[in-house]
Amino acid sequence: MGPRKCEVCRDTDSKYKCPSCLLPYCSIPCFKKHKEIPCMKPPSPQSIPAPISHNGTSYQIDEENCVLKRSQLESIAASNEIRDALRNDELRKSILKIDSSKDAFEELDKAMEGQSFKEFADKILCLLSPQEQ
Repeated sequence: MGPRKCEVCRDTDSKYKCPSCLLPYCSIPCFKKHKEIPCMKPPSPQSIPAPISHNGTSYQIDEENCVLKRSQLESIAASNEIRDALRNDELRKSILKIDSSKDAFEELDKAMEGQSFKEFADKILCLLSPQEQ
């Protein structure tokens, strides 16, 4: 990858980067011009939620607590109650329909109207919620 252009004058190759926002600049005059408007450090890649893709549709998850951790997924997979519920043909068809839908959120809303799916979702939520002792 070749040298980047100065983002201030857009004339010269940049030699430096702003310590705050990492904007490339070429000289002190360009740096001073850039600093006339306050800048901020870019967010770290870990603080930017990654888009989740499903059937060619990308979903941006803004709250990290909406994405399950590996340990939570393992807990769900290991649950006998969940495994028993998944023996229900109606429930499996609902899950398959959600998974193969172009609009998974809409299909999820429809599935939540059914008793078996609602009970299944409640079982998962009970597994994920902190247990009171």
